[in-house]
Amino acid sequence: MTAEKEPRLAPASETRPGIGPDGWGAQVGQELLEVSPERVRARIEITARHHQPYGIVHGGVYCSIVEGVASVGAGTAAMKAGLPGIVGVANATDFLRSHSAAQGALLAEGRPVHTGRSLALWQVEIRRESDDKLVARGQVRFSVLSQLPAERARG
Repeated sequence: MTAEKEPRLAPASETRPGIGPDGWGAQVGQELLEVSPERVRARIEITARHHQPYGIVHGGVYCSIVEGVASVGAGTAAMKAGLPGIVGVANATDFLRSHSAAQGALLAEGRPVHTGRSLALWQVEIRRESDDKLVARGQVRFSVLSQLPAERARG
């Protein structure tokens, strides 16, 4: 049995001071390429670990990518507005075509649909890096927090 290499943490803490490392993003293999309140771009190198038993990317991977990209964007926008954070309340992801490790990496791009004082909505598209075909799309609705819950404020 070989020891599995620890995934590299996505550089959320490098690009957004005050935010901890993205452990789940690292598990998925999400590498942030661009982070701003108006757009988030990420790259995911797809491997067999992302496959379901039929040899294609598991739908939960797409949901995780959508949630991860949208969360980074909505959180960044909230903090730029002087608010402490966000919490996701709904994720709706559509799987449009299959993809496998043999087809290479995926690129995700998220943009805000609505950014308000108490609600944010982000839409994310996931495309094949090789041919730019849309593989999945989704949106995440967030509650924008005016203060962090006590357990989050403590770290």
